[in-house]
Amino acid sequence: MSSPTTANDAVDLSDKVRKPSPWLHFVAGGLGGMCGAIITSPLDVVKTRLQSDLFRQKHTSVGVLGQGGSTVMSASRPRTSLLYNFVEIGYIIRDIYRQESFRALFKGLGPTLVGVIPAQAIKFFTYGNGKRFIADEFNHGQENSWVHLSAAAFSGIATSTATNPIWVVKTRLQLAQGDRKVLGGSWSCIKTIFRNEGIRGFYKGLSASYLGVTEGTIQWVLYERLKNLGTATEGSKGGWLSQWGGMLGSAGTAKLVASLITYPHEVLRTRLRQPTVNGVVKYTGLLQTLRVVVAEEGARTLYSGLSAHLLRVVPNAAVMYTIYEGLIHWSTIA
Repeated sequence: MSSPTTANDAVDLSDKVRKPSPWLHFVAGGLGGMCGAIITSPLDVVKTRLQSDLFRQKHTSVGVLGQGGSTVMSASRPRTSLLYNFVEIGYIIRDIYRQESFRALFKGLGPTLVGVIPAQAIKFFTYGNGKRFIADEFNHGQENSWVHLSAAAFSGIATSTATNPIWVVKTRLQLAQGDRKVLGGSWSCIKTIFRNEGIRGFYKGLSASYLGVTEGTIQWVLYERLKNLGTATEGSKGGWLSQWGGMLGSAGTAKLVASLITYPHEVLRTRLRQPTVNGVVKYTGLLQTLRVVVAEEGARTLYSGLSAHLLRVVPNAAVMYTIYEGLIHWSTIA
């Protein structure tokens, strides 16, 4: 009865809709990304530290020396329990607050916002307009999963290439210990990377980012399919609240599934972006990093920080897609 809707369409099938202006995808994506990043920043800091072997070494040694006092974690505590992984996040946030400062929970937020706003703007702009172009030019104006996949892949590559330098700076700031200037340190970090590593230093982890394009493609294709399924199921029976609830569920579920499938690339990317230790570069390439991590720490390490990552990205995706779809929906009302 009702045809599937896309991210460009209104959520509620109304009689009169108009196509949104191409620039609106850019604005809506940037605004959604900004709100999501601010809300989930502390969890992003925790995730980055859990992914890094620099922090993991410090984290473990503290647990061994402090078994009689208040510690973040103990070497004797089980680390295989999923429940404990979530408890561990609370301990880490507590220790960052106590030992560093409240501002330390927002380390790297400056570069994150500088990166998230254009990154999400580029992602939604290239995807929203790309799928329309691909459908019109190559599929007789009809959208399907292959159109969504192609648009998502192109969007991911363009976004990763444009914003990788910003994520390198963000990672370096989040791995810094102590209460240093959070925002003022960004420029100092940029100068340090350029002085010690040159332009190439800003593109560390780019290969892992390209590998991570698979996450974006899975997320977009699954999101579109779940949203269409929800729209077809609800039809005109569901009110706006149930429709938006279904969209939130679709966004969160798509991100959850995509993250679980592709998460190891996040750890590899963080390792590649780590600063040098005593002038030595430990991780030099994607495959070399994979071999070193598995050999020295085991395959389970490829999922370090997964709990914090999921706690951050799932609500982040829900917030971001809600704002994006809301603005697109508003613009299509005739």
